Amino acid sequence: MSPTAMKTNGAVTTIRPAVVGKLNERQVLRLLQTRGPLSRAEVARESGLSAPTVSKAVASLLRAGLLEEADAPELARGRPAPKLRLATSSTQVFGIAIDVAHCEVVSAGLDGVLHGEPVKVATPGNYTELIGVLSDAVRGLMARPGMTNLGCGISLPGLVDSRHARGVLSPNIPMTNGRSPAADLAASLGIECMLLQESHALCLAERGYGLARGLDDFAVLDVGAGVGLGLMVNGRILKGHSGLAGEIGHVTVVASGGRRCGCGNFGCLETVASDSALAYHAGRKLNRSVNPDEVIELARSGAVDLTAELEEVAGYLAIGVAGVVNLFNPQVVFVHTPLFDVDPGLLGRVVEGVGRRALPPSFAGCRILRAEGSKCQGAIAGIIQRLTDAVAPDVV
Repeated sequence: MSPTAMKTNGAVTTIRPAVVGKLNERQVLRLLQTRGPLSRAEVARESGLSAPTVSKAVASLLRAGLLEEADAPELARGRPAPKLRLATSSTQVFGIAIDVAHCEVVSAGLDGVLHGEPVKVATPGNYTELIGVLSDAVRGLMARPGMTNLGCGISLPGLVDSRHARGVLSPNIPMTNGRSPAADLAASLGIECMLLQESHALCLAERGYGLARGLDDFAVLDVGAGVGLGLMVNGRILKGHSGLAGEIGHVTVVASGGRRCGCGNFGCLETVASDSALAYHAGRKLNRSVNPDEVIELARSGAVDLTAELEEVAGYLAIGVAGVVNLFNPQVVFVHTPLFDVDPGLLGRVVEGVGRRALPPSFAGCRILRAEGSKCQGAIAGIIQRLTDAVAPDVV
């Protein structure tokens, strides 16, 4: 069989038939991701591929566990053609969200729909124990009978070197500095694992399963123990040279007299506009240490009055959002934070604060919304994207 010739940038590139087959498989996968379940005939019609080509691609994807067939509903006379869909009942992937006080572990089908609520485990005090408890939690989900286990995505706070898939600097979880959780979990579990910076994971979650479906230019401001920024620009996550872009939480906003940040600097945004900032204020009132998870419950229950402190945090959060609006001119800024659970009116007051600080033309063209996606969903979206992209190499 002769190779296939393809013209690219004015030059003729020769593509081997095996590669063409893989490209067809990826096209089928992406079509089903976009459109949902389709019959073979519908796949051929929508993709422009011939029926034999579709059959060959589908057979390969079925063998790989990436697709499965399901009976179509009987809406007309005669036996309806079975529908192809991303594997959901026979194949699963896993998502892990590592955080300061606890980690979450979840499984999902290749359609991204989670299999129940995440399993929560307390974040241990050292890295070896962290890998151990996460491995045990994933193994518990892997034990579901009749399932093919394909991979795991891991969301990690702080600076993540995307080139080498390792943590660089996590002010709030320093035990991961210089470590490669994906490589270590892959060795423990025997499945492919990938590492994502948590703000990047939230971008994927919002675009795949939240309010950013169909959007190519938006920002996600992650306000938790720290403050991070994920940016989707022209449909791609903005990572920077080494994957370290988006650390808005370490921009100095208190020039003098600011608190020391976990990064070693003083007066960083995340020392005044985060769950940790509110926890600091609560700790001073209670004369004891308060963690970011606990402070949300304390504030919601009224166990400690943090009304004034919450307003201060919201004011600094508005400064951070205004900076994002002015610098990047996004279509939407999604804010991911449990602070809005404390006071439902807080988002509106943050938006008002942004309106006073952002450049009017940029603010007028930008919506500010609460994010719907989760870090576990982002980890799931990341590993699904990795598996889909791995079906075929990019052709240049």
